[in-house]
Amino acid sequence: VSTMKAKTISEGEEEASGMRNETLGESGCLGEVKRRKVIHVAYVIAALDLTFLFMQMGVMPYLAKSLGLDSVGFGYLQTTFGVLQLVGGYIFGRFADQFGARAALILSCASESVFFLLISLSTSIPLLFLSRLPTVFMHGMPGAQKVITDMTTPSQRAGALGKLGLCFGVGIIAGSALGGVLSTKFGIFVPTYVGLVGSLINTLIAMVWIPSQTRPKSDHPVTEHSNLFSIREILRLMKFPGVMEVFIVKVFAGLPIGLFMIMFSIISMDFFGLEAVESGYLMSYFGVLQMVVQGLVVGKLASRCTEMTLLRLSVFVFAGVGLGMALMRTVWHYCIIAVPLVFAFSMLATITDSILTKAVPSSDTGAMLGICASVQPLTRTVGPTIGGVLYKQFGVSSFGYLQLMVNLGLFVYLLKSKIPVGETKSQ
Repeated sequence: VSTMKAKTISEGEEEASGMRNETLGESGCLGEVKRRKVIHVAYVIAALDLTFLFMQMGVMPYLAKSLGLDSVGFGYLQTTFGVLQLVGGYIFGRFADQFGARAALILSCASESVFFLLISLSTSIPLLFLSRLPTVFMHGMPGAQKVITDMTTPSQRAGALGKLGLCFGVGIIAGSALGGVLSTKFGIFVPTYVGLVGSLINTLIAMVWIPSQTRPKSDHPVTEHSNLFSIREILRLMKFPGVMEVFIVKVFAGLPIGLFMIMFSIISMDFFGLEAVESGYLMSYFGVLQMVVQGLVVGKLASRCTEMTLLRLSVFVFAGVGLGMALMRTVWHYCIIAVPLVFAFSMLATITDSILTKAVPSSDTGAMLGICASVQPLTRTVGPTIGGVLYKQFGVSSFGYLQLMVNLGLFVYLLKSKIPVGETKSQ
């Protein structure tokens, strides 16, 4: 009898332990209330980071022009930024795995401070190009994703990552508006000064409010894979079940629309006939859509549907968006298409990030997020050339037809393939 009682007590303790670990997620060392506070702080850091960046992006063309940089030179400036972000994404992820999410966020915010400082000192074109160098470590969004990944259970992850889209919407709306107002009323360098002070405050927030340990202690040692950059390590991650397949879908599903968005400033002027102010309103409209979709739609669907179902849905909607883009003729058509476009874009990004971080060991989630974060810089690097050729040779409709064909092919692939998703992380 005593043996049976001991067994029952032992089983009960194991069950309670399992429930406790599920509640606390990867950060079993932190209480539930503390865990939620840390996640909320990560949201705040991401929102401020994006606000400062969009604030600067809005005035950067005018600053470059005032220094005598023509459109070709500005393209080189953007390509430099894309290449540095592409190289730095994986390095930043490995840094987060080895030194923790807190150290990674501090590195990102501090690099952003140096970035704004160098811009404020840019009185010539060489100095303006020099200001791009710190962007190799500027990855505020992946840093926040790393914190959230460490602090959530696999079942909570998609919803928690989806809410980061709210931060993106806040960044677009607040950053675009503040950048325009401050530069117009107080001078072209004022948004830079505000960004410098704000990024320093962000650094302090990360130092004070993000705990030094966001994973269990057993996850922290990373002795096997100490190199910050290694092609062999990237290939190792791609060999985990389902990773290569989902990553391919992530890259190619959003590539055509990525090319379109890179060319959007030219398309908005030539095809839609918009003024600069009207383009700003359109960007704010996108920001509002992003906030609504991420705040009200993505999380609810993630809690009710399987991730593979949502992945197929986002690709299918992307195909429909491509057809709409091929047929659109006015900016009002584009405003209608923007609704399913933002939905598909947000859902694809959230679900693929969730699937990919679940498919690798928890000691490699930072590297995986870094690889995911390199997708957009890769598009920005090759996009101007490919997008320019498509627009010049075939017109705006070519982006839509490419979007339609690529995503229909991916949808058929996802229907036929059996990609393993939702597995627990192997240690």
